[in-house]
Amino acid sequence: MTSLAVVAHALTPALRGLMLGGDVDPDAASLEAARELKLSADVVYAGPERAAARTASALGFDPVVEPALRDREYGEWAGRELEELLAAGPTQVAAWLDRPHTATPGGETENDLIARVADWLGDVAERHKDRSSVIAVVHPAVVRAIVLYVVDAPAESLRHIDVRPLASVNLSLHVGSWSLALH
Repeated sequence: MTSLAVVAHALTPALRGLMLGGDVDPDAASLEAARELKLSADVVYAGPERAAARTASALGFDPVVEPALRDREYGEWAGRELEELLAAGPTQVAAWLDRPHTATPGGETENDLIARVADWLGDVAERHKDRSSVIAVVHPAVVRAIVLYVVDAPAESLRHIDVRPLASVNLSLHVGSWSLALH
């Protein structure tokens, strides 16, 4: 059986400030907390963001950087704080928050992100069907998308999944299908 632990990267100023996207360094204290976690794996992947790669390193791994595990693409809103966006265009932001099938200007929808991680999960299932232990260190939005895909929940359910820095979810692969693995 293949197991996959999906770990949210360490806290960043962007997460604290509710900034959409961006590639920032994680907080030193959160990286220190990551060093305390005891995880092991045969293969470790990380999203391309610095926070994901640095968190994987703090966990003691030299990860394979996987572009498919990148945060949701926010297009023209990337790098901007939610409060700033709400002040500039409250109706447009409220519509985006209420309808996850809506993309930010030039960005991805939640369904786009779910489809991207679903393809990656299919690749991992094929590559590691030999009873491997795999870890993926990613942005919290990617953790949510993976959970939604595995439990076959609609994108509207994303607001019901709170993913904190360094949180993890465990999956197991059975006969080509991923399942949540509760311990």
